[in-house]
Amino acid sequence: MAMTSGGGGAGAMGDINVTPMIDILLVLLIIFMVIVPVTPKGLDALVPQPPKNPQQTQPNDRTIVVQVLGKGGANLNYKINETDVTKHDLLAKLSEIYANRAEKVMFVKGDDDVNFAAIAEVIDIAHSASVDHIGIMTPKIMQGQ
Repeated sequence: MAMTSGGGGAGAMGDINVTPMIDILLVLLIIFMVIVPVTPKGLDALVPQPPKNPQQTQPNDRTIVVQVLGKGGANLNYKINETDVTKHDLLAKLSEIYANRAEKVMFVKGDDDVNFAAIAEVIDIAHSASVDHIGIMTPKIMQGQ
């Protein structure tokens, strides 16, 4: 009894066995799905809310705003709630302010021309003064948008 193939000729099969390749592909797909996080984790942002009554001019003593003013060069001016402070005294003043506070929240406001490196230095100084939450005030937030 002889076995004959339907192709008319006897010989090796020319088709590639793709089953092992599909198995490898599925394993790689599962590995990459596990490695890539489902939701990216970013920084928690603390955004000041605009006042409910825009005509209210009563200052809030609990809100601390550090302003970085200048033209982006080496001559930067620093203010804590409209009080002028030098950069070297900033850590001491913030440590003094937040020494007895339960809420350690601070906002940083910078001029448009100030490099973000100066804002990042103020944020680093605030972390050194044990400030827990730091928000950045932008022009849109200041306009109430």
